[in-house]
This record gives sequence, C-alpha cells and structure tokens, in this order.
Amino acid sequence: MTSPLSRPSVERFALAPGLEISRILTGLWQIADMERGGTPVEREAAARAMQPYLDAGLSTFDMADHYGSAEDIVGALRGLDTGATGARSTASESVPNKGEFLTKWVPAPGFITPESVRNGIETAIARMGGEPLDLLQFHAWVYWDPSWLDALFALVEMQREGLVRHIGLTNFDTAHCRMALATGLPIVSNQVCFSLIDRRPLRGLSPLGAATDMKLLCYGTVAGGLLTDRWLGRSEVGADDMPTWSLMKYKRFVEAAEAQGGGGWDALQALLETQHSIAEARGVSLANVAVRWVLQQPGVAGAIVGARLGASEHISDTLRTFSFELSPDECARLESAAAALGDLPGDSGDEYRRPPFLTAAGDLSDHLDEIPAPYPVRERSRSSGGQASQATRALAFSGTSWETLAGYCRAVRTGATVRVSGTTATHGAHQIGGSDAAAQAHFCIDKIEGALHSLGGRLEDVVRTRVFVNDIADWEPVARAHGERFGHIQPANTLVQAGLVGEGYLVEIEADAEIPS
Repeated sequence: MTSPLSRPSVERFALAPGLEISRILTGLWQIADMERGGTPVEREAAARAMQPYLDAGLSTFDMADHYGSAEDIVGALRGLDTGATGARSTASESVPNKGEFLTKWVPAPGFITPESVRNGIETAIARMGGEPLDLLQFHAWVYWDPSWLDALFALVEMQREGLVRHIGLTNFDTAHCRMALATGLPIVSNQVCFSLIDRRPLRGLSPLGAATDMKLLCYGTVAGGLLTDRWLGRSEVGADDMPTWSLMKYKRFVEAAEAQGGGGWDALQALLETQHSIAEARGVSLANVAVRWVLQQPGVAGAIVGARLGASEHISDTLRTFSFELSPDECARLESAAAALGDLPGDSGDEYRRPPFLTAAGDLSDHLDEIPAPYPVRERSRSSGGQASQATRALAFSGTSWETLAGYCRAVRTGATVRVSGTTATHGAHQIGGSDAAAQAHFCIDKIEGALHSLGGRLEDVVRTRVFVNDIADWEPVARAHGERFGHIQPANTLVQAGLVGEGYLVEIEADAEIPS
C-alpha cells in the first residue's frame, strides 16, 4: 500500500474562474445504491467518511438531487466543519479542506418556469448546508421540448444572483452543447459517460471540449467495475444478474455494442488482458489504466470514480492514477483492444432519450413516467356550407411572435398528415444558435420534432423537408445537421438559397409527415 509520504500529487484542473477541481472526482451516486433497501445512510458517519478523501487531496465530490441522501451528507459535512453556531467546532478541527461540491438538477419532463428552477436550486442549497452551489449541472430528458433552454436561461439569472457559481450540463450530446455555447450560455462543463467501453465522446464532444471552454467531466470510467481486475478471467453474467445497478447498466453497454457487430464478452476479456499487461508493467491496477486513458483524452477535465462512503474506499489505489502517464504505444494497444468491443450507437446521452435505453433497468421506468407534449394544441372543426363538419384540424402553436403576427400555427394535422410551417431558430424572445448555422438548423429540427410529438407523431414520420438558407455558403453545415437528424429516415428533401425574413436567421426548415394509423 502507498504510504502518505509516497503518495503521488493529485492533479488539479481550473474548470472555471474560481473553481479548481481535482482531476479525479469522487462520485456519490452509490449512495442511492446503498439506500436501495429504504434505509438511509447515517449522514454524520458518511460525512466523516469523506474526510480521508479531503486529506488525500481528492477534494472534489460529484452528486445529484436523485443520488439518495448525497446532498444531505455534504450538508452534514459542512455542519461538522462549522458547528451549530457557524464557527469551526472542536470536533471538526480535522476538516481543513472545504472541498468542491458539484451537484445536478434533473427536473421531470415538461414545462419549466423560473419559479421551478429557483425551487430546485434553493432545495439543493438548503440540503448542502446553505452555501452557493459550486457547479450546477443540468439534465434535460428531451431536446424537442424547448423548456431545457428556459431552464438554462433561468439558471443564468440564478448565477447573477450568486446562488450558482457555475453552470454545467450532464448527458448532453454534441449538437446541443454546440447550440448552448453558440447561444451565449456560459456552460463550463458537460458530464458524460466515457470509458474504453463507451468511446462515443471521441466522435464530437471530446474535440468540442478541446476547442472551447466547455470541458468534459467523465463518469463510468471503470464501467461500474467491469474494467477492473475483479472481472478479469470471469465467465459472462447477464445484465439482469449483475450485483449492482452500475454493473447492470454497463453490461448493457457491452451487449449493445455486440448487437452492432462487436465482440461481446470475449472482446471485453481481451481488453482486460491488455489492461493487465500494461498495469503489471507500470505497477498499478487495471482501474488506474482505465481512468488514466480517459484523463489523457482531449477536452477532459476530470474523471469520476465512485465511492461507497463508510463501506469501502480505494484512495491509495486511486492516487496511483497520478503516478504515471500512458505512452502513445500503450494508448494504441488499449484502443485497438477496445475497438474489438464495437461501437455504441448514437452520441453521448442518447441512452436516456432513445432505444436502446442503456440504463440499469434497460428502460426509463426508474427515471420517469411520461413525457408531456411541449406545445399546446387546439382542435378546429372545418365548416362546409355554413354547417360544422365532423372533420377537424389539430393546430400546434410554439408561441413565437411570428405566429401571432402572420396568423399561422407551427403545425397542422388533418387525418394522418401533418404539415409543419417554415421554422426558424426562435424561442420566445431568444434567437437560438447565434451565428452557427448548424446549431440553428438543429434547433429548427427540434421545434419540428416537438410539433410532431404534440400532434401524435414522431420525427420518423417525416416524408419531406424543405430547407432554406440565407447564404448559400452555409449549405454544407446545414446539410450535415439535416443528415445527422434525418439520416436514418431519409425523407424527400430540397435545399435552396432564399432571402429569409428576420435579422440573424441563417436557416428555415419546413416538413411534411404521414403518421401511421
């Protein structure tokens, strides 16, 4: 075991002005797993179990509103630090490092108001001891409901008031991170799954993180324990038979990659053998090798390693991750072995938004009950010869000023047919996507998808799109955005240059859909 005198120095990263974190963060999601039987973890004991991490320099903790009593445990830690009177108590003289505490707000799907955002933030502040939040990371269940933007605009107001120091995202894909940044939202991080099993961030988020001030905080780096020596040489176990939620989840990742043509359990064992060879030569663990590989990827600020407070800790082993760097040859060997596992479909965060749902349960039943339609719908009977007809039109409204001014709706359904009006990157008083034509195109498609959901359809029902660009020089980024969203649908399509109404609009898109009976 590494002695305190020989411990490697903990690497630090300046994530944002005034917020420096340890590059390995201690994740508290396992608090929820520990409390699965309904018995809460004893808060003060768990708070005291955080002290060795602080003493070792692993001062950054990651949690969420739904990680059991994790936020309350941080409040208990701060209570130990200050005592009931607000001054440092004698019992807590051993708490010299206040640490950095990052949390998440994961509201239920549906309409989000400034009041609901304030309530979520104030609840977290109260649970965590009354101090402003170092970093609030926001999760949205769907992009086709623009309430996720309302939440971020409200969080910016909370930041101006001093309730939130910095704003981050969690489980956002590349396109919507770009959209938020291009809109001018001050996003400093995006927390996503990233490991030798899940290499999706390399397709877009990792380069984006390297090119912008938005860095990646990476969870799942040891895949719930699959990428450790405990599973080297083991026979395959089905996802539903795994002993913890995390292992159930990440076994589904292996199975999903296998369904895409990957090598499954045999490929995982070959990857573990490669990790073992490098770990033996380095005098470290397989977990160290897996985490170090993530830390060396572009745009990565930190890797999150879970802890079962008061039950088990791996501080000495975790610190060994800072004792070495992987060589280019070692990285190539790991990446070659990982490639045999196959690739996961989609982008980061898709596992929470579309099949296959790569969660512990294999669906979203543990997370939500329903996703409400984003736009109000009015039914209107058509008249014939002065008499009302049984045939009706269903009209969806996105609420832009253009709809009122020009007398139209966002989309209209007659029978099985839906026609979506020309749609620009407008949301309330905001223009979304800034000067990024691709970001604007993605938001136009989000609005089209939201209108379809409101009228009982899906994006997959689209049979034709028409795309208008203000400047023909923008045709390629817009076409690529269209390809990302419609490549699996392949509707009929037209793209032309046109003079768009409204300053700053770079693209307008309309669509027709046929909803199966």
